[in-house]
Amino acid sequence: MLMRWQRWNRKAKLWLWVITLVGVVAAMPLGISRIAMEKSANTIEYVFDHRDIVEVAELRSNPKQFLSDKVDLLKESGISTMSVYESSLKELMQAGRLTYYNEKEAALLQGKLPDERVNYTYVLFNGREEEDKIGPILREAYGRMQVPIRNWSFDGRPGLIIEESLSAAVLKTLDFDPMTIQELLDKGFHILPRFSDRVVPYDSERTAAQLERLKSYGVTRILFDGEKAKGTSDQSALNSLDSFGELLKQYDIGLIAIENLKKPQQGINKLAYVTDYNVTRLYSLSPEDSIEMTQEGIVDRFLLAAKDRNIRMFFLNTMNQGSTDTGLLNHSVDKLAAAMSGPNGVVAQLEAAGYTTGLAQPFSFDKPAWEKPLRGVVALGAIAIITLLISAFIPHISILVFLLGLIGSAGLFVLNSSLMEQALALGAAVSGPTLALIWVMNRIYSRTIGERRMVGGEEWTVGNAAQESDGRTQWVFPSVSIGRRIGIALNWFVVATCISLTAVPLVFGLLNNITYSLVLEQFRGVSLLHLGPIALITLYILLYESSEGRGVFGRAVKLLRQPILVMWVVIAAIVGAVGFYYLSRTGNSGQVTWVELIIRNWLESTFGVRPRFKEFMLGHPPLLLGLFLAIRYRAAWVLIIVGIIGQLTMVSTFTHIHTPLYISIVRTLLGLGAGLIIGGIFIAVWIVLEGAWRKWLAPMIRKHSA
Repeated sequence: MLMRWQRWNRKAKLWLWVITLVGVVAAMPLGISRIAMEKSANTIEYVFDHRDIVEVAELRSNPKQFLSDKVDLLKESGISTMSVYESSLKELMQAGRLTYYNEKEAALLQGKLPDERVNYTYVLFNGREEEDKIGPILREAYGRMQVPIRNWSFDGRPGLIIEESLSAAVLKTLDFDPMTIQELLDKGFHILPRFSDRVVPYDSERTAAQLERLKSYGVTRILFDGEKAKGTSDQSALNSLDSFGELLKQYDIGLIAIENLKKPQQGINKLAYVTDYNVTRLYSLSPEDSIEMTQEGIVDRFLLAAKDRNIRMFFLNTMNQGSTDTGLLNHSVDKLAAAMSGPNGVVAQLEAAGYTTGLAQPFSFDKPAWEKPLRGVVALGAIAIITLLISAFIPHISILVFLLGLIGSAGLFVLNSSLMEQALALGAAVSGPTLALIWVMNRIYSRTIGERRMVGGEEWTVGNAAQESDGRTQWVFPSVSIGRRIGIALNWFVVATCISLTAVPLVFGLLNNITYSLVLEQFRGVSLLHLGPIALITLYILLYESSEGRGVFGRAVKLLRQPILVMWVVIAAIVGAVGFYYLSRTGNSGQVTWVELIIRNWLESTFGVRPRFKEFMLGHPPLLLGLFLAIRYRAAWVLIIVGIIGQLTMVSTFTHIHTPLYISIVRTLLGLGAGLIIGGIFIAVWIVLEGAWRKWLAPMIRKHSA
C-alpha cells in the first residue's frame, strides 16, 4: 500500500505541472484585459496648492500683486488646476476677505476699555461684497455649532461678533471661499476642492448643497485633507460614507488617492467602492523637495511616476524658506514654473511620452463573465505550484497537500477573498524561483556528486561519486571543456528562468483587480518573497546534499551539533549586514546608491524603461557564472544561492500591480539581456584568470615550494 501511495504521488507531480501550466494559460486573457485598462486613461492633470501661494505671498511687500503675478506665471507654465481648501477665519484673512480681533484688540480699535466679563471674537469684512458672500458662510458654520453670532460694524465697515474666544473661533472649519474660487475660474483654472472630516456630525443635506455648488464650478474630482475621508467619523452611526459616496456618484465627482502616504486615508476604500472606483492616483511633490530638487530631477521624477506607476495627477507645493546667510526669504514658485514649461519641461516631456495635458480620467474597466472562472483556474494553478514546492522538501505527500490547499483556499475565499488571492499569489511567487533553483541543483548533483533519489525517506546515489562515499567532501569535480560548460550553463539558466516565470502569470492573474492598480490594496509579503527563496534553496543545499549518505534528519542533527566557531559568527554578521542592505533596497521606499542613480538615469534615457539593478547586476550574472563554475567547483554553489536574487526579483517586478504590465515585461526582458551580457563578461574574465593561473602562477608556486 505504501509503495502504491508513493507511486501515485510521483505521477501526481506531472499532473501538478499540467495544472500549473493550465493556470498560466488561463491568466493570459486577464493580462491582456489589464493592459487595455492601463491604456484607457493617459491624460495628466497638474495641480498647485493655492494655500501655499497665499502663505508665500502674505510675507511679501505687495501680497496681492505677488499672488496675482505668480498665479498667472503658473498658468502659463502648464498648471491647469488650483487646489482650494475648506476655509477658516485665518485663511479668509490671508485672502483679504476680513480682519478679526480678540476682545482686547477690538476694544483698542474702538478706543474703549476691554470688557473683562466676556472674551469674544470680532470680525470686520473688507467690503460689502465680502459681507454678502462670506457672511452667510460664517453664520451657517457657527450657527451649526451653536455658537451665538450677531451683526456688528465699525467705521462704516460691516462685521460680526462671534461669542467665543478667538483661539476657539479660528479652529472652526468653514465652507469653501466662493470669491477665491471665482477668481481662479476667471484666470482659467480648474478647481480641485479639498474636503476634510472635521465638520461633524455629517450632514447629507449640507454636503449635497456643497457638491451642487462645486459641480456648478466645473469640479470633477475631490481630494481629501488630513487622515480621514469625509464621512469616516460618523460611518458607524450615520452610514455617512455610503451617503457621501452616493452623492459623489449623483454629481459625477470622482476621488483621488495620494501615493506613498505612510498610512492610507481612512474611508477612501469604502468611497472608492461606492463610486465604482472613479479614482485617480496622485503624486505630491513636497514643499521641501520643490526647493531642494533640481529642475531636471523634478522632470525625471514626474516622467517616471507617470510611466512606471500610472500616476495621472501631480500636486505641486511650495513654502517660505528663510536664509540667515543671504538674508532672503525664498520660495520655489519660479523654479517650479520653469520646470513645468519649455521644451525640456515636465509638460513637454510627458506629452512626448504620449500623455496629454487636461483633466485626469479614471481607468476604464469592466468585469466580463469569463473573468471569474478564469481566475478560479489561475487559483488552481497557484495551489499546484505551491504543492510542488512543498513536495520538493517532503516527498510522497503531493496529493494530500493539494487537497488540503483546495479546502483551505475555499474556506479562506468565503472568509476573505482578497486575503486568499494574496496568499496564493505570495505562495506562487515564492514557489517559482525556488523550484527553478532546486531543479538547477538537482542537475548539478547529477553531473558532479551523483543523482540522489528519495526512497522511503532516504537517498541512494546514481553516478560516479566514489570520492564522496568515504565521507570526505569533494571540492573539485572532473574537468569539462569550456565550450561544454558554457553550453550547459546557458541551458540551465534558460530552463530555470522559464520555471521562475511560470509564477508571473499566476501572480498578475490572481491580483487582476482595479483595487491593486489604484493601490487601494497592496500585495503583502514583499520581504518574505525576497528572503523566502534564498532561505529555502540554502536549506535544500544544506539538507538534501551530503557526502555521508545520511538522511535529511540525520544531516539536520549533525548541523545542529556542530560547534560554533568565531569564523561562523563573523560570517553570520557579514551575511546579516548584506541581508539588511538587500532588504533596505526592497519595496517603494528602498534606498539606492549614487552610482546606481547614475546607471538608472542612463538606462532610462537609453531604453525608456530601466531594468532592475538587482536583476542585471546582483542576480543574473552571479547565477550564470555560478552555473558555469558549479560543474567544476563545489564552492560555486554559493554564487547560485546569490543568483536566486535575479530569479525572485523577476517575479517581484510583477507584484507591483500599479506598474503597467507591459513596462514590467519590457523591464524583465531588458534585465535578462543585460544580465546575460554581464554574466558572459564575468565568465570570460574567469576563463582568462583561470588560464593565467594554470599557465604561470601555479607552476611558479610549485617551483618556489620545491
